[in-house]
Amino acid sequence: MTATVTVTGAAGQIGYALLFRIASGAMLGEVPVRLRLLEVPQAVGAAEGTAMELADAAFPLLESVDVFDDADAAFEGAQLALLVGARPRTAGMERADLLTANAGIFGPQGRAINDHASDDVRVLVVGNPANTNALIAAAHAPDVPAERFTAMTRLDHNRGLAQLATRLDVGVDRLSRMTIWGNHSSTQVPDPSQLLLDGEPIALDDAWVAEEFVPTVVNRGAAIIAARGASSAASAASAAIDHMRDWVEDTAPGDWVSAALPSRGEYGVPEGLVCSFPVTGADGAWRVVEGLELPPAVRAGLAATVVELEAERDAVRALGLLPQ
Repeated sequence: MTATVTVTGAAGQIGYALLFRIASGAMLGEVPVRLRLLEVPQAVGAAEGTAMELADAAFPLLESVDVFDDADAAFEGAQLALLVGARPRTAGMERADLLTANAGIFGPQGRAINDHASDDVRVLVVGNPANTNALIAAAHAPDVPAERFTAMTRLDHNRGLAQLATRLDVGVDRLSRMTIWGNHSSTQVPDPSQLLLDGEPIALDDAWVAEEFVPTVVNRGAAIIAARGASSAASAASAAIDHMRDWVEDTAPGDWVSAALPSRGEYGVPEGLVCSFPVTGADGAWRVVEGLELPPAVRAGLAATVVELEAERDAVRALGLLPQ
């Protein structure tokens, strides 16, 4: 069976890095794919150039590539949707301006998904502010179960695993049960308190976790911008691939990953907030890992990031950007 995959912001750096991985089978294995690329009118030419390159790569699993500047057409029949394109914050832009601009993107895309996507559609929001953009998109798709809209914290999760692997001088494949809690922002809570090495608990130095590990993970994106003069692209695309693959094919037994999805009240997070949790993928659905004993620092951090998520939700609501 062929999978129909819609990618927005397809001409951007993340989209460019993402599309070739999808076409190669990195996301869905041996499943043939139809790619539907959505761009703003002024970037359609660049997206068409990417489509030419995809054709020239002669991927055996790639059945077709179509480019659109209309959301209704782009999401027609979509089973998987990766919403990469977003309005970035620029100098002098207030938060309300950023939220308004992104509501103008993710509201219509949510409606298009509601009206035209496949009944089993699964959506990953990559474009920032990802958690609140996912909230906006889901609110405009009343016929799609809210849990089908997720936001990406897998890049933060992967960054955490990489830092831990370096600290312990082991391969990342030997580590499991890392968690990112909360918002994909500077208030996120990287949490290695449940970490396993080769399936066994391992003690980490609390001072190193607080003073080096957490700040490194939280500020990694800024460090990459400072080093290369541009934001993370290939690593973000790789994380999106990981997120969707584990959602479709299930997570590894005994492990969990991090993803932001609408809360059902787990860990005291208000219902409906799109918050990152430890999750397992099984039978095409994410399930929050419940019952974990959280250290005091993690509980305090989770409370703080929830305050930020509530403020973003309330700001969007006050601006009239959520359907009543």
